[in-house]
Amino acid sequence: MGKCTFKGGVHPYDGKELSKDKPIKELFPAVGEMVFPLSQHIGAPAVPVVAKGDYVLAGQLIAEAGGFVSANIHSSVSGTVKAIEPRTLATGGKCNSIVIENDGEYKEVEYSPKKLEDLSRDEIRERIKAAGVVGMGGAGFPTNVKLTPKNPEEIDYIIVNGAECEPYLTSDYRRLLEESDNVILGLKVALKLFDHAKGIIGIEDNKPDVIRLMQEKVANEPDIEVKELKTKYPQGGERCLIYATTGRSINSSMLPADAGCIVHNVDTIFSIYMAVIEGKPLTKRICTVTGDGVKNPGNFYVWLGTNYRQLLEAADGPVGEPEKYISGGPMMGFAMYSLDVPVAKGSSSLLVFQEDIVSKVEASACIRCGRCGAGCPSHLLPAKLAGFASKNNEEGFVKFDGMECVECGSCSYVCPAKRPLTQQIKAMRRTIMANRRKK
Repeated sequence: MGKCTFKGGVHPYDGKELSKDKPIKELFPAVGEMVFPLSQHIGAPAVPVVAKGDYVLAGQLIAEAGGFVSANIHSSVSGTVKAIEPRTLATGGKCNSIVIENDGEYKEVEYSPKKLEDLSRDEIRERIKAAGVVGMGGAGFPTNVKLTPKNPEEIDYIIVNGAECEPYLTSDYRRLLEESDNVILGLKVALKLFDHAKGIIGIEDNKPDVIRLMQEKVANEPDIEVKELKTKYPQGGERCLIYATTGRSINSSMLPADAGCIVHNVDTIFSIYMAVIEGKPLTKRICTVTGDGVKNPGNFYVWLGTNYRQLLEAADGPVGEPEKYISGGPMMGFAMYSLDVPVAKGSSSLLVFQEDIVSKVEASACIRCGRCGAGCPSHLLPAKLAGFASKNNEEGFVKFDGMECVECGSCSYVCPAKRPLTQQIKAMRRTIMANRRKK
């Protein structure tokens, strides 16, 4: 069988050798104050259920979902609520946050483990909702909402995104390698919610050891299949992954469920297992700390709310004076101006580089080579769209399908003129969406 893939995409240096062979190491203890933003997900901010001065336990609910599309937030440590105030996030913005002074004792609430066969579908969804599980690949969509589609009988596939196509990131790789059984059990939990859905675990072929391991693990599971994906960015993008594994297509006006698919990140699937089977809320996640600017790259199991500076210290600190810090992957992550921000549910990594190459690049005129169009996974004409964006031409931008851009960064990466195509297109999309909301 050939390797699953899609048309378009690019092949950046992946940098995974820096951390892929480093087993997950628990970052313990977390010290100092812990910060829990009330918006760690798509949708309405969570609403605090604690007040300044309250004493909380690890695993205790501290903010409840503020609407249907929202998510609960739990403390990862025991301690005293120090404040509820705006704090800076990795993206550079500010968000109202619950600040807890960690007492270092890690006293926990009691959890209620269950067996899958003893739970109804409604009970499964309720345990996922109660645990505050969200998409942990970066989007942060509440998982219980994703698992409650309008037409559940039309769901054919639950796809586990094990591609991890972003360069440098290896946390999903380590999770699959070290906790494969629990990932599979998390997928079984999701499959139980639908009458005839099949499970697909998609893994890029630069992870042959994980592909072999997962194939062995599901050999006797008739409803679960491991599919080998061609290593190419953005293979793990939702649209690309759905097309590569099922041959089905979606656009910006559709949800994956409209194509009979639901896609979950590896860590999200693991969190489903923890919520439903172990009865534990989402209070920890794996973060990759890597790049040529850290002394000892690795993967760390981190308490949510931990300061990013502790992540850097866990990797034995910086090499010299790094010029660039990125939260997330180098293609779609956010450049950071401060490490005094908290690890949140969608914090997949901290990348540290000795040199800020991007800021030193000078853009030149478009040479009309067409590479941006050839690399675009949405089959758009990025150079033309960027031209419309520079002239603030909304009509032309929409006419040439600019709203179908997934902002993956492939066009900017391959552009020999080093033009900021993705940034221009992204800004234009934001402007158009804001104008539509006004109307």
